[in-house]
Formats: sequence, C-alpha cells, structure tokens
Amino acid sequence: MKKYSGLLAVTAAGLLIVGNAASATAEDFYAGKTIRVTVGFSAGGGYDTYARAVARHIGKHIPGNPTLVVDNMDGAGSLIAANYTYSKADRDGTFIGVWNSAYVLYQALGDKAVRLDARKLNWIAAPIKGSPGCNIIGRAGLKSMDEIIKSGRTLKMGATRSGSTYSDLPKILNQTVGTKFDVITGFKGTSQITLAMRSKELDGGCWGWESTRVVARAMLDAEGDQKLIPIIVHKKWEDKELANVPITRDYIKAKAGKDGVDLYNAWINQYEFQRPWVMPPSVPKDRVEMVRKAFQETFKDPEFIAEAKKTKLTVEYVSADEINGLVKEILDISPKAKAGLQFLVRKTKAKTK
Repeated sequence: MKKYSGLLAVTAAGLLIVGNAASATAEDFYAGKTIRVTVGFSAGGGYDTYARAVARHIGKHIPGNPTLVVDNMDGAGSLIAANYTYSKADRDGTFIGVWNSAYVLYQALGDKAVRLDARKLNWIAAPIKGSPGCNIIGRAGLKSMDEIIKSGRTLKMGATRSGSTYSDLPKILNQTVGTKFDVITGFKGTSQITLAMRSKELDGGCWGWESTRVVARAMLDAEGDQKLIPIIVHKKWEDKELANVPITRDYIKAKAGKDGVDLYNAWINQYEFQRPWVMPPSVPKDRVEMVRKAFQETFKDPEFIAEAKKTKLTVEYVSADEINGLVKEILDISPKAKAGLQFLVRKTKAKTK
C-alpha cells in the first residue's frame, strides 16, 4: 500500500510541476516579444487612430509586457487585411488585425471576395460602437438631407470599396430615401477622402461620427466652401454640429416606411463592434485570453482614459463575448434581409474560357 501511495504522490507532484510549467510558459510567452497590430486602412483615419491609442497602453497589461507595433495594410476597404488575418497571419499570438466588421455581414451575404469564416476567428474586443453618418463639403451648396433630395442633384461620395461605410451607407440611402449619391471607390481611407473633398474631387463621404468628430475637426470648424457639414447620423450625440441633423433610422422610416427600416436594421448590426481587434484562428487559447483581459484592463487604465478624454476620442469597450454573439446573429440573417441587401455586394465578372 505504501508503494502505491508513494507512486501516487510522485505522480501528483509530477502533474503539479507540469501544470505550473505550462502556466509559466503561458505567462512568459510575451516577454521580449513584439505584437504586430495591422490596421486595414491608411494612417490618419479613424481605424488607425483608435488602434494606436489602444496599442500605446495595452502592452503593460499583458504578462511579459510585449512591445506593440502598429502598421497599415490598406486596400479594398480593409478586405486585404481581413483575408490576411484569417489565412496568412502568424498564429502564435503575435499578430492582431484591425479591420471593418462589415465583412461578417458580407460573409453572410455570400460575397466571394470575403475569404474568411468569422466563427473561427479569435475576437479580442472592440473599442467603440459605431455611429455611421454622412457629410458633405460646404462647396456643394447644400445643407441638409431634405435639400439634397429636393435638389435632385448627383453628389460624388468617396469610398474605399463595397463593404465599407463609405460605400454602403450612401447606397442604402439611395435605395430607401431617394438620394442620388454617386459612390466613387478606390480611396484608401478617411484622410484621402477628406483631401479629395477639399480639392473639389468629391462632394462628400460617409463614415463613423465617432471618428469624424476627431480626425475631421479642422473641417468641422472651418467656414464657407471648406466646411464639413453633417447631414445624417445613426444615433443622437450632444455635439453642437449634430443639433439639427436627422437620425438615420427615423429619416428612413419617414421616407420609406417599415421595409426601408428593416433593410437598414439588417445592415447596421455590424456597427455594434466597430474597429475590432482580431486574432487569426488556431492561436493558443491562453494567449488569446491574456490579450482579451489586457484589452479590458486598458479601458480601466487612468492613463488611457485621460488620453482619450484629452483627444476627444469616444471609447466604449465591447467584449469578445458580445462580439461572438453579434457575429452569430449577423450570420443567421433572414433570407428576406439577405435578398434585400444583395445590391450592396459587388458582382464579380464571369471568367471567359
């Protein structure tokens, strides 16, 4: 009996050592490491601004205090970065992608350009819930949605590609309330679009107000032809610039009724987790959990909170559990909504033999 007791004691001790070693390995993995945070849009825009703000603080909350380096993989409205995250990025926990959550919806809509399965990705968290809206430049000579519709004019709106707010929102407004927005694709992000607006190449653009109020502040404060004029926004804000700007859902309901609102509702769900941080599939779970916890702790960090307040960066922590629930809801889109949103999906040309 003593022989077996001794064997059990040795076995238990061995398991304890192995368990502690595994824990130590997990805790020590990031020591001396660099985590690459790849943003799917160009530098200077909202995605880049939020990613760099979080990256400046999150490292001290990850065991081992790794260095975080932010780079930009712009192109195709961040679809290049999204597909790269899923299929090519390092899967050891040293890569994080930051790209448009709309590609979850586009997966549901059957867009063949979206080569990922959102269910298999490791969602870390998101720094904000989006509030997409549209703006025009003062030079256009129009000041409201009603004036735009009444004028019957075609306005050039800058966009990256299908699947971005820049492209989708003006198309939805065309479909539901009768605007005549001409979506011009090929821009790399907000900074390029605002530059094109100032240089008379574009009349406006649609992107998140949480970004607009920060990165386009100089244009909002400008006068005359160079002034940026908000014309519609997803939800109510206290900012003075939005005092008389209509709420998108209310405006669509008044102009297009229930069918228009149903279309908008099916599209807007993706904005409940904007600018998300995403790790590829198959990353060790303990590393994913460490970064998730660090992201949450960053949003309680007094230094991060102070920086966000100083730069007027609106932040709202969205957990991985919330995101996974939203991903499931988006992918379970009803057949009617899926059919109704097909006009957003860019049609690919058939290959000739």
